[in-house]
Amino acid sequence: MSTVETILTNALLVLPDAVVPGTAVLRGGLIAEVQPGRSGLSAAEDLGGDHLVPGVVDVHTDNLERQVQPRANARWPSRSAMLAHDAQCAAAGVTTVLDALCLGDLGFDMDRDQTFRDGVRDLDALAGTGVLRSEHFLHLRCELPALDMPQALDAVADHPLVRMVSVMDHSPGFGQYRDLDRYRKMRVRQKQMTDAEVMRRVVELLEQRERVREPQRRWLLERIAHRDLPLASHDDDDPAEMDRNKRDGITISEFPVLMEAARHARTIGMEVIAGAPNIVRGGSHSGNVAAVDLVREGAADALASDYVPGAMIEAAWRCAAETELSLPEAVATVTDAPARMARLDDRGRIAPGLRADLVRVRAHEGLPVVRQVWRAGERVA
Repeated sequence: MSTVETILTNALLVLPDAVVPGTAVLRGGLIAEVQPGRSGLSAAEDLGGDHLVPGVVDVHTDNLERQVQPRANARWPSRSAMLAHDAQCAAAGVTTVLDALCLGDLGFDMDRDQTFRDGVRDLDALAGTGVLRSEHFLHLRCELPALDMPQALDAVADHPLVRMVSVMDHSPGFGQYRDLDRYRKMRVRQKQMTDAEVMRRVVELLEQRERVREPQRRWLLERIAHRDLPLASHDDDDPAEMDRNKRDGITISEFPVLMEAARHARTIGMEVIAGAPNIVRGGSHSGNVAAVDLVREGAADALASDYVPGAMIEAAWRCAAETELSLPEAVATVTDAPARMARLDDRGRIAPGLRADLVRVRAHEGLPVVRQVWRAGERVA
């Protein structure tokens, strides 16, 4: 937290309901004042008419996995990977990060267990040291049919950095992988396995799912009930399962794969997270619903980076240009809405008394470029 007063002026302040030319005064790590117009003080920093938006809150990013394994069979030292991940987040204007670590392996991503263990250990070691540029929390992604999920969750269920838990099922033939032929081809290509080897594993996974998914789902909900955490379900496609989730206190639908699922989430009062990379790319990389269509229909509350931190601000700008959302409404999908989902009420908006997490953005030929980033009043990028 910075103890120095910082005055940012000649900025387009993206407030909750308007874009206002003005000045923001940062003091003691908080936004002390928000004023219209330009400051005449010599100490004020002139932002040259750039936009000033709240720091981005990313409730789901797998980006750490990409730093841990930048190439197939090339695992990077975990502490170095965490620092590289943190630097990428800060440079993208993401000041609050929920690292979405996967708990449980279905036989194709065995290194993920080590990434989870190392990630928790590294955050424990680095949090509070002043080394990390962004503030990091944990989002536990629990693979319901994985045999090793309960042991992994039990070890961190009471960890103070846990801010969200999601249940997921990446079994072949379900959710994101409901197209079995597409799944088979993906695994053959990724893992250099034969069709026969992949299909043998598919049969094993479906038998395992039938046997352990339900008891492990019940155990998980009981194990974390005392934490009263935000709970999400991942890759929703079945309205009946979504109804059951809602009854069990799971109130967020992460990356619904079908428009019908997102609409159903709206009907039953679940919040929806969509993928920012899906918007930047112009569609899903895995053949699922286009996130911009969810936004146009009013069926998405928040965006998450999923696997590209730099997608967040660009997706917000694209939403403002390509949908009926105003710029403040679009920016809120990557700031205020995810902050509220994670129950972080001290950030996500430019308003006096909130944390001075801010991002200077310059639009260059329609592309938003992050130029400066402050977290708790301290310049971090």
